[in-house]
Amino acid sequence: MFTKIKLVINKIKGSKDGKTLVANFGYLSLLQVATYFFPLITMPYLARVIGPEGFGKIAFAAAIMVWFTTISDWGFNYSATRDVAKNRDDKEKVSEIFSNILWARLLLMVVSFVILSVFVILVPKLRENADIIYMTFLLIPGYIMFPDWFFQAIERMKYITVLNLISKTVFTIAIFIFIKEKSDYIIQPLLVAFGYLISGLIAMYYVLIKWKYKLYKPSLKEVFNTIKSSTDIFVNNLMPTFYNAFSTILLGFIGGDVANGLYEAGTKFTNMFQQFLGVLSRTFFPFLSRKIDKHAFYAKINIGTSVVFSLALIIIAPLLVKLFYTSEFVNATSVIRITSVSLIFLSIGNVYGTNYLIIINKEKQLRNITFISSIIGLALSFPLIYKYEVIGAALVVTLTRGILGIMTMWYAKKYKNQLKID
Repeated sequence: MFTKIKLVINKIKGSKDGKTLVANFGYLSLLQVATYFFPLITMPYLARVIGPEGFGKIAFAAAIMVWFTTISDWGFNYSATRDVAKNRDDKEKVSEIFSNILWARLLLMVVSFVILSVFVILVPKLRENADIIYMTFLLIPGYIMFPDWFFQAIERMKYITVLNLISKTVFTIAIFIFIKEKSDYIIQPLLVAFGYLISGLIAMYYVLIKWKYKLYKPSLKEVFNTIKSSTDIFVNNLMPTFYNAFSTILLGFIGGDVANGLYEAGTKFTNMFQQFLGVLSRTFFPFLSRKIDKHAFYAKINIGTSVVFSLALIIIAPLLVKLFYTSEFVNATSVIRITSVSLIFLSIGNVYGTNYLIIINKEKQLRNITFISSIIGLALSFPLIYKYEVIGAALVVTLTRGILGIMTMWYAKKYKNQLKID
């Protein structure tokens, strides 16, 4: 076994693509270490200062914003990454793609704000939390300004890492300076948005000035064509929010802010490990866009890693809650254990969906699978959250990811077998 591992390592080191993959993985891994490290500093402080209720209000607004972030992104994080990766030697073509994506996302952001405002006016629960909701919306302009998809596509991950580190450092220091009492929870999303904005301005400097890519004037026809071409991936990204973000929102209506706070506290750790799996996905996506024959190798790495993460979280869940939260958060242990299983299903879905079906332009099929799975998840959320509240929300996410992952793997393998027969 060790001999095989050594041969694989030597093979990777001996190729140009292998060296790029290792470098990109290293930079993004460093970013994820920082992503884990900074929250570990701030979580105990925030838990003590703002408590479960403040956590819950932030989680409620963030869950709503997932939908509007997804709208403003419209699947470009995959479609644009794929297209730039395939044309990265043609600077004129890449500039055209970059420009169309930027203008499209800005247009979608305006549409998102109008839709959000209508819902805030019409829904009493949203109207009561209008201040934190609008403050959280400021994340979207910063998110658009920072084109991490572009750095991923041209495989310059070190810039994503450095710029994110700047953002997270500013954000972390600011939390200790500005958040001093329970009512200060509203400042948290503003600080995050400010960090993104700084990173975004620096990122634009590199793309447009240092590397001399062009930003063309917006053409409505091109912008609408860009949006249309990524619609299937958008639907695929949007549908999971109907069971994921909706679970948090529904939990807020049924269980209140404290229930949301417990759920948020528990899923924090699962999300950390989920982000690391995302590193593998993002590292390999542009590479697999050029060399899909290496997919089986990537699948073993990603799924194997998810199994290790899941088992580790199940074992250390009580210790994590004890170390990073107060006694009020003890019920978050069950949330960690239940959602940790979803990491395996999420990995399977990414391996055979994002990093296979999208790459081979089968996003319509993936969209249909995601649609069916998400509708099932949405249906499950009502009885499970109504009866079990926090535990029900954790079960919804895990069960739905299981259905999505298994269905995606089944279709991808069926398609692969058809290619072999043909």
